[in-house]
Amino acid sequence: MASATSPTSLSLLPSSSSSSSSSSSSRSCSSLQVAASLSSPRLQSLGLRIPLRRLGFSGAAVEPLLALHVAAKIRAVGTNGKGVRGVVSMAKKSVGDLTTADLKGKRVFVRADLNVPLDDNQNITDDTRIRAAVPTIKHLIGNGAKVILSSHLGRPKGVTPKYSLGPLVPRLSELLGIKVEKADDCIGPEVEKLVAALPEGSVLLLENVRFYKEEEKNEPEFAKKLASLADLYVNDAFGTAHRAHASTEGVTKFLKPSVAGFLLQKELDYLVGAVSNPKKPFAAIVGGSKVSSKIGVIESLLEKCDILLLGGGMIFTFYKAQGLSVGASLVEEDKLELATSLLKKAKSKGVSLLLPSDVIIADKFAPDANSKVVPASAIPDGWMGLDIGPESVKTFNEALDTTKTVIWNGPMGVFEFDKFAVGTESIAKKLAELSGKGVTTIIGGGDSVAAVEKVGVASVMSHISTGGGASLELLEGKELPGVLALDEATPVAV
Repeated sequence: MASATSPTSLSLLPSSSSSSSSSSSSRSCSSLQVAASLSSPRLQSLGLRIPLRRLGFSGAAVEPLLALHVAAKIRAVGTNGKGVRGVVSMAKKSVGDLTTADLKGKRVFVRADLNVPLDDNQNITDDTRIRAAVPTIKHLIGNGAKVILSSHLGRPKGVTPKYSLGPLVPRLSELLGIKVEKADDCIGPEVEKLVAALPEGSVLLLENVRFYKEEEKNEPEFAKKLASLADLYVNDAFGTAHRAHASTEGVTKFLKPSVAGFLLQKELDYLVGAVSNPKKPFAAIVGGSKVSSKIGVIESLLEKCDILLLGGGMIFTFYKAQGLSVGASLVEEDKLELATSLLKKAKSKGVSLLLPSDVIIADKFAPDANSKVVPASAIPDGWMGLDIGPESVKTFNEALDTTKTVIWNGPMGVFEFDKFAVGTESIAKKLAELSGKGVTTIIGGGDSVAAVEKVGVASVMSHISTGGGASLELLEGKELPGVLALDEATPVAV
């Protein structure tokens, strides 16, 4: 066990000598770890370790020669959602495969993720998800389709006025350059009349699909009623692709073709590229408060990454598992053995797993708390760690400088409090710098997205995922029902 005054070594399982080393030797150790990982045979390995079939893609996507091209190709995906086709597009049919002949005059049911935040006055506070849906809708109306747009908003229990999609109509109309019509329901005779009256190149927004409990239960009769409104189906809602709901999975049983929208395609191109065959060295940054919520992600990434950087509240479970005192910091006592096993797994696979060597601690969980920087092994009783320290930021940045692909999921600290946002914001700025040097930077949804937006560097990242749970499940290697339900594509040359 390390002494109370010695800084934490960045080695995976520090010996007594390493745990009592000085801060400078800790930095030296971390540098050696990174150097060792960069010279390991894993960096030359291009073999696929996670079968893409598990991710919801057909055997066509597992072609090794195709996989070799993915990392280079995915960067070409532009802001319009099109770009060079990558892994997913080889397995699932895309809206980009549909021509004017396929679309003109056709009624297209588009499931989008328009679940945007609204203030108390029903004003949109962040329109990111609406903007992300625009390329697919514009492609469809530009080819003469009649778009029937569906989404959920919030978690309503039955018909709940504050979760109506009505407030989204003005912004949608503005972004699309046409007047978007709004239905007061998502099924029924009145909706059918509105659909029948739609001219080519127009959009009808249905009311919140989750006003019906049958949506989340994926009841076949409800799915059939939704499907009866249209001739074909486009799923562009990555944020709900991990749910088998009526509007994401059920409708595909009644509508053909059922294809991926540009946003869904882009999300999968990047996230599948990251877990299948990234350009190396490949680093993963995983943060967040609990180990338990990221177990699957960490285990999956350990199969592919060369460097794994851990931050956030979860690090204190790892510290305690190594015998260190963590004061009043957040610890999952029932996950101590798991933390130890993950450290051992990283070591056995030659992954350089770096834990912060210093932390910013506070005397209470509050934005105005007293704070100070201490070695990770010297957290006093009654104090809690709320951010990674400056030495850790430096070490992490040095490790990231060696990379060609980086995926980030989870904050480094309590970034909602400005005093404890430095670590998270420093990582965001570093990834922005790396993006400018040609490194593929992927922000894997959730709080990491909020962090890069807060710092103002979102626009320079290679890809920012719009999904929270969907991003996590895909990174874990889980199947996404909303993807599995889509039509298979004919393999094309890449």
